[in-house]
Amino acid sequence: MAYNKITKTPVEKLGYNFIKPEFLPDGKDEYYLRNLQNRSGINYRNLTAYEIEALVKNRNASDDWNKILVSDAFNPELVKNCKFFGLVRIGKLEPYFLEFSDMKYTVGLYNSTIISSDIGDNTVIDNVNYLSHYVLGNEVILVNINELATTDRSKFGIGILKDGESEDIRIWMEICNENGGRSVVPFSGMLPGDAYLWSRFRDDETLLQRFKEFTEKEFKSERGYYGKVGDRTVIKNSAIIKDVWIGSDAYIKGANKLKNLTIHSSHEATTQIGEGCEIVNGIVSEGCRIFYGVKAVRFVMASNSQLKYGARLINSYLGNNATISCCEVLNSLIFPSHEQHHNNSFLCAALVMGQSNIPAGATIGSNHNSRAADGEIIAGRGFWPGLCVSLKHNSQFASFTMIAKADYLFELNIPLPFALVSLNYENDTLTVMPAYWFMYNMYALERNAWKYVDRDKRYEKFQLLEYDYLAPDSVNEMFDAIELLRKFAGKAWFKKKQQSFTDNDCVQKGKELLEQKKAIVYSLEIIAEGFENSKRKTIITKVQQAYDAYKEMILFYGLKHLVLLIDENNDINQLKEKLLSSERAKWLNIGGQLITKDDVELMKSNIKQNEINAWDGLHNYYKTEGEKYPQQKLQHAIAALFEIENIQNKISAEKINEWLDKAVATSSAITEKIAQSRKKDYTNPFRQMVYESEAEMNKIVGSFNDNSFIKLKQKEFEDFKLHVQTLKAKFKF
Repeated sequence: MAYNKITKTPVEKLGYNFIKPEFLPDGKDEYYLRNLQNRSGINYRNLTAYEIEALVKNRNASDDWNKILVSDAFNPELVKNCKFFGLVRIGKLEPYFLEFSDMKYTVGLYNSTIISSDIGDNTVIDNVNYLSHYVLGNEVILVNINELATTDRSKFGIGILKDGESEDIRIWMEICNENGGRSVVPFSGMLPGDAYLWSRFRDDETLLQRFKEFTEKEFKSERGYYGKVGDRTVIKNSAIIKDVWIGSDAYIKGANKLKNLTIHSSHEATTQIGEGCEIVNGIVSEGCRIFYGVKAVRFVMASNSQLKYGARLINSYLGNNATISCCEVLNSLIFPSHEQHHNNSFLCAALVMGQSNIPAGATIGSNHNSRAADGEIIAGRGFWPGLCVSLKHNSQFASFTMIAKADYLFELNIPLPFALVSLNYENDTLTVMPAYWFMYNMYALERNAWKYVDRDKRYEKFQLLEYDYLAPDSVNEMFDAIELLRKFAGKAWFKKKQQSFTDNDCVQKGKELLEQKKAIVYSLEIIAEGFENSKRKTIITKVQQAYDAYKEMILFYGLKHLVLLIDENNDINQLKEKLLSSERAKWLNIGGQLITKDDVELMKSNIKQNEINAWDGLHNYYKTEGEKYPQQKLQHAIAALFEIENIQNKISAEKINEWLDKAVATSSAITEKIAQSRKKDYTNPFRQMVYESEAEMNKIVGSFNDNSFIKLKQKEFEDFKLHVQTLKAKFKF
């Protein structure tokens, strides 16, 4: 049986030799990094004989009173029943009390053991059983803490190695895949785009090595950095806090264990950690909230994200403005604006690309289909599996896919965006309704897009996040979907006629049928290929309606940007010069920011050629791309407009006039759909039956006529219509 390794050392050495001699640079002492970290500007001096006498009288003890340095405004009467070891430096102690969250604490040091630490001005330290090797800011409150300590080899959650450490102890964050094949090194300031780029291009060894070098260069390997607690941070009633760097204005209460972490916080974006949390090996960014029994290990939380009510986050990256409650998330990369609640939902080995919602009973990646745990799921923006959905690795979903309640036993590949996926148990078929959101739930689609913008509370917006459901990525998917619907419809027609065909024949015939709205389309059994890894059929429903909806929404996307383009130009000739047919660019979702594929390739090349040589350089590239994005999106939208309208040449003023009228008409139709899809909730008798009267229903759920979002969209439409009329008058269209 192995014994616990306990060493005995003379007490006079307690608090000294923090950095072992073999790791000290020539000419440096053990405090050289501590002195760099302490930016308080306090001028320290030795204690006076009177102050030492007062401290002893107040039941304080020190191994060497000459190692206690203080500021000129130090008051020894505010230090009671403390033990000091090593070099301790103390700022102002003045007769005040600090009040926070209805609690009042007197400034001073009480009933604590303090080892080799720097203490800022007017700090409260009361009943801290063990405070070791920390630099504390001003007006910090530390009350009822068992252990607050830093080791000489602390990395504060960053996956680096300290001098003398071997590679096998490096912390990797195993995102997207349980087998570690997409592992990344977590670091402070890691953006969703960083995690995505590092995890995706695994065959590019040079690129991966550059990312590792960025991290090693930015975060130092020297031993001996002290922990930090920033100004005005409050920590109370907590057990173990070890190797944790904490920013200013944080609030930590009742935590069980915090170990090897960086907790960013500032007065602009405060971070809070609540009762019962156990958090190890991670990065918590500004503005985060972690409450009530959360377990998190090997993780990064981007700014303004939340973990609540027993959530478990392991080997995962959680994007900005995201919330996970109750459930378990493993080995996943989650882009911004993700919602996942309820105790029985589960997400494993997935790339979820933002604006997603995973409800109760959903088990995403819950089973394996090989002998190894190496499956993956990739879900585009707007991913929304319904209650009690079970999905199998490997599966992939286009943007804004909704999945109806069912146990999906086979791998899925759904390339049709805005679709509803369901199972028909009677016929044992997979059923996909393309463009479902446009036809039946425009209210939710529009409200979600508005909600994500409204809830984006990031203080520093390094990446420009795209929240509009009509954007280059989703529009490109709709173009691909149109081509697939043509192919599937044409193939169904040839099979019905028992004629031979090629793929090109199917596309051409399907285009003819759908463009001319042939009645036969409604009688065809239209079957998709490659959507499910099974022998049963995948039936595509409402093909004509979906085809028309895709075209209408692409057209509207182009027309909205046509209005913007008209705004930017002063005369009709200048406008017509810019209205030229061009090719639609391909786009990638890089952590919630849309960047053209060409610009991503350029980015990768610049990284490998050392033109981008640090994480800050890559983040500046994101910013530059964000500045370019509105104009690039405009160009993409105009290209989409020309393509969907099948126009090759210059545009006449008459055509522009026709388009502007169409923009107003489509905007009106969308506004009406928003209201209609919400009004169903008020006219459905099964919704009404739990209320005694319409008045009671309105009292409970709010009156339909008073719906603030619908009013907002109606006003936006009226403003848009008036704006278009003004443009038409200006250019005399």
